[in-house]
Amino acid sequence: MTIDTLLLPFEFSFMRNAFWIALCVAPPTALLSCFLVLKGWALMGDGASHATLPGVVLAWILGAPLIVGAFAAGMACVLATGYLSQNSRVKQDTVLGVVFSGMFAVGIVMYTWVHTNEHLTHVLFGNMLGINRQDLLTSGVIGAAVSALLVLKWKDFVLHAFDPAQARASGLNTSLLHYALLVCLSLTIVATLTSVGLILAVGLVITPGAIAFLTVRSFGRMLVVSVGVCLASMLGGAYLSFFIDSATAPTIVLLLTALFILAFVYRLATSRRNSRRKAIQEAA
Repeated sequence: MTIDTLLLPFEFSFMRNAFWIALCVAPPTALLSCFLVLKGWALMGDGASHATLPGVVLAWILGAPLIVGAFAAGMACVLATGYLSQNSRVKQDTVLGVVFSGMFAVGIVMYTWVHTNEHLTHVLFGNMLGINRQDLLTSGVIGAAVSALLVLKWKDFVLHAFDPAQARASGLNTSLLHYALLVCLSLTIVATLTSVGLILAVGLVITPGAIAFLTVRSFGRMLVVSVGVCLASMLGGAYLSFFIDSATAPTIVLLLTALFILAFVYRLATSRRNSRRKAIQEAA
């Protein structure tokens, strides 16, 4: 391929916007994914993304900004999950499955009642090639705010994730940290609404952290690797989708999935090699 062919995607404004939205969305989703993986909140990220649908539909009916409805519905989901899990014998993952599936079903029913020319697929799967300046501004501001909070307070969040009792003994407000992480999750889902949609957003808020968890040992490096992997996948997926004529967001998630498989194989091979080396040392 010639240089002109390789640079062809950058000649189109919709592709440049897709690259810009990737730069806005990748850092907050990657950083957040590390904390979700560490705390075992993968299903929480899945539930929050699906549960925003009724808020989006209701905001459209009322003529309000979609991001406001998405954020409100996401927070309602996580708060309802926390309340039900604390006041019932049902475990949190079970409660979350009931809540997010119920809210997603409500959103689908509401959408079928509303006569609109809006395409549901854009809400569910995003539309990176239809990003405008307002979308870039919204995602950029939210992404910068979430990223700044997670980077500045990452040690506090890590201590709270590993040992809440020690965090309280250290003088940290564990309730504030808990709800701050939930707010970051809801805001991040809102930031990805126009780019990758509700369904595929879960891939961005879980997979990068899982890949980093398999490849590095320290949490600081985990944050760096996660951001690098997410940036490379989003930019690479957008670039690749232009040439293979595929949907951009699913291509990005497929790249992330492929990298996760490679990371898993790498970790498995490393573990076996270390086991053999240890056995040889003990035999000697």
